[in-house]
Amino acid sequence: MIRFIYEKSVYYKGHLIIPFVFGIVDGNPIYSYALLSELGHKGEFHKSENPVRMYSCSISDIIDIAKSHLDDNFTGVTEGDYFKFRYTYRGDIIITYQLADKYFYDHYKSDSLNNVAAPRLFASEQECITWVKEGLDRSHINEEVERAQG
Repeated sequence: MIRFIYEKSVYYKGHLIIPFVFGIVDGNPIYSYALLSELGHKGEFHKSENPVRMYSCSISDIIDIAKSHLDDNFTGVTEGDYFKFRYTYRGDIIITYQLADKYFYDHYKSDSLNNVAAPRLFASEQECITWVKEGLDRSHINEEVERAQG
Protein backbone atom coordinates (compact mmCIF):
# COMPACT_ATOMS: atom_id res chain seq x y z
CA MET A 1 0.00 0.00 0.00
CA ILE A 2 1.29 3.46 -0.92
CA ARG A 3 1.57 5.94 1.93
CA PHE A 4 1.80 9.46 0.57
CA ILE A 5 4.21 11.55 2.64
CA TYR A 6 2.07 14.69 2.66
CA GLU A 7 4.12 16.28 5.42
CA LYS A 8 7.05 16.47 2.95
CA SER A 9 4.95 17.76 0.04
CA VAL A 10 6.10 20.85 -1.85
CA TYR A 11 4.15 23.37 -3.92
CA TYR A 12 5.72 24.16 -7.29
CA LYS A 13 4.29 25.72 -10.46
CA GLY A 14 0.65 25.10 -9.64
CA HIS A 15 1.22 21.56 -8.40
CA LEU A 16 1.66 19.81 -5.11
CA ILE A 17 4.57 17.37 -5.34
CA ILE A 18 3.89 14.47 -2.97
CA PRO A 19 6.68 11.97 -2.29
CA PHE A 20 6.07 8.36 -1.33
CA VAL A 21 8.09 5.19 -0.84
CA PHE A 22 7.97 3.29 -4.12
CA GLY A 23 9.89 0.30 -2.82
CA ILE A 24 12.65 -0.92 -0.55
CA VAL A 25 16.02 -2.13 -1.85
CA ASP A 26 18.50 -3.66 0.60
CA GLY A 27 16.53 -2.09 3.44
CA ASN A 28 16.68 1.41 1.91
CA PRO A 29 13.63 3.32 0.65
CA ILE A 30 13.34 4.27 -3.01
CA TYR A 31 11.16 7.34 -3.45
CA SER A 32 8.74 8.30 -6.16
CA TYR A 33 6.21 11.12 -6.34
CA ALA A 34 2.70 12.00 -7.36
CA LEU A 35 1.26 15.35 -8.42
CA LEU A 36 -1.93 17.22 -7.66
CA SER A 37 -2.77 20.19 -9.87
CA GLU A 38 -4.39 23.37 -8.59
CA LEU A 39 -6.54 23.10 -11.73
CA GLY A 40 -7.95 19.80 -10.48
CA HIS A 41 -9.06 17.34 -13.15
CA LYS A 42 -8.38 19.99 -15.82
CA GLY A 43 -4.66 19.90 -15.02
CA GLU A 44 -2.56 17.76 -17.34
CA PHE A 45 -0.61 16.19 -14.47
CA HIS A 46 -3.39 16.05 -11.85
CA LYS A 47 -3.13 12.80 -9.88
CA SER A 48 -0.28 11.61 -12.09
CA GLU A 49 2.31 9.33 -10.60
CA ASN A 50 5.93 9.99 -11.56
CA PRO A 51 5.40 10.78 -15.26
CA VAL A 52 9.18 10.72 -15.94
CA ARG A 53 9.69 7.31 -14.26
CA MET A 54 12.78 8.45 -12.38
CA TYR A 55 13.32 7.45 -8.75
CA SER A 56 15.67 8.41 -5.94
CA CYS A 57 16.90 7.28 -2.56
CA SER A 58 16.24 10.74 -1.08
CA ILE A 59 13.11 12.83 -0.76
CA SER A 60 14.90 16.06 -1.69
CA ASP A 61 16.20 14.48 -4.91
CA ILE A 62 12.76 13.16 -5.89
CA ILE A 63 11.33 16.65 -5.32
CA ASP A 64 14.06 18.05 -7.61
CA ILE A 65 13.20 15.44 -10.26
CA ALA A 66 9.54 16.48 -10.11
CA LYS A 67 10.44 20.18 -10.32
CA SER A 68 12.63 19.53 -13.34
CA HIS A 69 9.78 17.66 -15.03
CA LEU A 70 7.41 20.58 -14.39
CA ASP A 71 10.03 23.07 -15.62
CA ASP A 72 10.31 21.12 -18.87
CA ASN A 73 6.65 20.22 -19.39
CA PHE A 74 4.27 22.61 -17.65
CA THR A 75 3.36 25.63 -19.75
CA GLY A 76 0.20 26.69 -17.90
CA VAL A 77 -0.40 29.73 -15.76
CA THR A 78 -0.80 29.49 -12.01
CA GLU A 79 -2.96 31.77 -9.90
CA GLY A 80 -1.05 31.50 -6.65
CA ASP A 81 -0.47 28.80 -4.11
CA TYR A 82 -3.78 26.91 -4.03
CA PHE A 83 -2.12 24.45 -1.65
CA LYS A 84 -0.84 27.14 0.75
CA PHE A 85 -3.15 26.17 3.61
CA ARG A 86 -2.62 22.45 3.87
CA TYR A 87 -2.54 20.36 6.98
CA THR A 88 -1.60 16.76 7.64
CA TYR A 89 -3.76 14.97 10.18
CA ARG A 90 -3.76 11.21 10.89
CA GLY A 91 -1.73 10.77 7.70
CA ASP A 92 -4.34 12.50 5.52
CA ILE A 93 -4.02 15.93 3.93
CA ILE A 94 -6.60 18.66 4.29
CA ILE A 95 -6.35 21.66 1.96
CA THR A 96 -8.49 24.67 2.84
CA TYR A 97 -9.25 27.66 0.70
CA GLN A 98 -11.49 30.70 0.72
CA LEU A 99 -13.97 31.85 -1.88
CA ALA A 100 -15.61 35.18 -1.10
CA ASP A 101 -16.47 34.94 2.61
CA LYS A 102 -16.81 31.14 2.77
CA TYR A 103 -14.28 28.37 3.31
CA PHE A 104 -14.19 24.88 1.92
CA TYR A 105 -11.69 22.08 1.67
CA ASP A 106 -10.22 19.14 -0.19
CA HIS A 107 -9.37 15.98 1.71
CA TYR A 108 -7.11 13.18 0.49
CA LYS A 109 -6.50 9.95 2.40
CA SER A 110 -2.94 8.76 3.03
CA ASP A 111 -3.21 6.05 0.38
CA SER A 112 -5.31 7.66 -2.36
CA LEU A 113 -5.41 10.81 -4.46
CA ASN A 114 -9.21 10.77 -4.63
CA ASN A 115 -10.75 13.81 -2.98
CA VAL A 116 -13.16 12.60 -0.25
CA ALA A 117 -14.26 16.05 0.93
CA ALA A 118 -17.91 16.65 1.73
CA PRO A 119 -19.60 19.44 -0.25
CA ARG A 120 -19.89 21.80 2.68
CA LEU A 121 -19.15 25.49 3.29
CA PHE A 122 -17.77 26.97 6.49
CA ALA A 123 -17.70 30.45 8.02
CA SER A 124 -14.00 30.19 8.96
CA GLU A 125 -10.94 28.14 8.21
CA GLN A 126 -10.78 26.97 11.83
CA GLU A 127 -14.39 25.76 11.71
CA CYS A 128 -13.53 23.79 8.57
CA ILE A 129 -10.40 22.19 10.06
CA THR A 130 -12.19 21.34 13.31
CA TRP A 131 -15.07 19.67 11.45
CA VAL A 132 -12.72 17.53 9.33
CA LYS A 133 -10.56 16.53 12.32
CA GLU A 134 -13.62 15.53 14.33
CA GLY A 135 -14.79 13.35 11.44
CA LEU A 136 -11.37 11.70 11.15
CA ASP A 137 -11.26 11.11 14.90
CA ARG A 138 -14.73 9.47 14.84
CA SER A 139 -13.70 7.29 11.91
CA HIS A 140 -10.50 6.25 13.70
CA ILE A 141 -12.42 5.31 16.86
CA ASN A 142 -14.93 3.28 14.83
CA GLU A 143 -12.10 1.40 13.09
CA GLU A 144 -10.50 0.58 16.46
CA VAL A 145 -13.81 -0.72 17.83
CA GLU A 146 -14.33 -2.90 14.75
CA ARG A 147 -10.81 -4.35 15.07
CA ALA A 148 -11.35 -5.08 18.77
CA GLN A 149 -14.63 -6.86 18.01
CA GLY A 150 -13.10 -8.61 15.13
